Amino acid sequence: MTTKKTISEKIAQLEEAVAWFSSDDFKLEDAEAKYKSTAKLAQEINSDLDELKNKITVLKEDFSK
Repeated sequence: MTTKKTISEKIAQLEEAVAWFSSDDFKLEDAEAKYKSTAKLAQEINSDLDELKNKITVLKEDFSK
């Protein structure tokens, strides 16, 4: 069973991936694949944040009634 990562965990993973581009471990041969996976992760985070925003909006509306 796989556990879903939290937004915070994904952000930490994104920060590590971005840091790789400035690190001594950077290899041009790996850059394209790393960029694609990092962009996908950023997109997932954005989607998670949008979903969370929608949930908060719904809750806020429920409490306003």
